[in-house]
Amino acid sequence: MELSKLENLKFIRYPGGKQRLLDYLLPYLPTNNQIPGIYIEPFLGGGAIFFAINPLKAILSDLNDELMDLYRGIKYAPRKIWKLYYNFPSTKIGYYDIRDNFQCKRLVSRAARTLFLNRTCFKGMWRHNSKGEFNIGYGGQDRRWVIGENDLVEVSCRLKQATLYCSDFEKIINLSNEKDFIFLDPPYKPHEKECINEHFTNGKFTFEDHKRLANTLKRATQRGTKWALTTSNQKDIIDLFKGYNFVEIPFGTGEKPGIMTRNSGEILIYNYNEKEIFN
Repeated sequence: MELSKLENLKFIRYPGGKQRLLDYLLPYLPTNNQIPGIYIEPFLGGGAIFFAINPLKAILSDLNDELMDLYRGIKYAPRKIWKLYYNFPSTKIGYYDIRDNFQCKRLVSRAARTLFLNRTCFKGMWRHNSKGEFNIGYGGQDRRWVIGENDLVEVSCRLKQATLYCSDFEKIINLSNEKDFIFLDPPYKPHEKECINEHFTNGKFTFEDHKRLANTLKRATQRGTKWALTTSNQKDIIDLFKGYNFVEIPFGTGEKPGIMTRNSGEILIYNYNEKEIFN
């Protein structure tokens, strides 16, 4: 399977995903054969970096249980999910019926519903009401057929070497050891230290979470784990990572989700010397 196929594949629509930043980020990250241990990603989201690196072994996690059920379902049954997805209705009324009434007791059904809602909802947003119910409105069918059955099979192949979790980031980072590499893309709003984030559990990633993340990565560094992190360039966050390497991301999603802009307020932080890790 050629790497470029999944580099260009927008498997799911995900706010803040790094699909459009691959050309900039990948030169700072190791290739799959430069990771002697396990590739670890605690904030999986759309998985753009995972698919681009295509590691030999991986641990992937996110606190979004619907998202992780989608990955699990496609890992084990991509063709069954595609069959359900393909036969879902193609109307606005049908969208709301699947969103509000579709029964999802089986993993395959839950995964197919999540993929359908993601590809047909408004701007690929991910939000739930106080009852935990997905409540994004209809967005149309245009992005539904950008993917096909073979795409899901390719995703399934890439996931075969991955162990999937639905977990808090600290537990996943604590699994890392000396030979492992972690890529982290936590919820954040550029230029700000807290994020009201619609695809993070309970809707908020606080500054206390950022501090906990920094402390957890400090312990990982002490174990010899290499890691790279994308986050806000807000001063209080930067101060949490003094002593590490910083690179400004020249463009990104900025303050409006899905809208690319220059001087986006995002940075890449990493704890290694590129020459050492890439040799």
